[in-house]
Amino acid sequence: MLDLFYQGGYEFMSTLTIVGGFMVFFLVLTIMRRGKVSQKKSMVLMKEFGTLALVVGIFGQLIGLYSAMIAIEAAGGVPLALLAGGIKVSMITTLYGFLIFLISRIAGIILQATAKSE
Repeated sequence: MLDLFYQGGYEFMSTLTIVGGFMVFFLVLTIMRRGKVSQKKSMVLMKEFGTLALVVGIFGQLIGLYSAMIAIEAAGGVPLALLAGGIKVSMITTLYGFLIFLISRIAGIILQATAKSE
């Protein structure tokens, strides 16, 4: 698992981990503040950080693909297996961001379903 973190690149994987940490922070804050006014704000922030993780993950993939295309252009062509490996590595940030996004959305659904109606 740690190998995927290194392959995904320190910049984007670290950023995604920080964004995911904020999402978890607001999830815990939402759970702890059941019935209080700021619960809704905490839930909105949790969902927004989940969405931000998805966007940062896609942005990381696009940067990786752009860098790979520059290298391919400079080399004058590469074997298909090497190209497929590069695309696979560029998808790591997107998968990580999507995982954080899914966790935030599932948590939001569960919290809304279990919330007391006022």
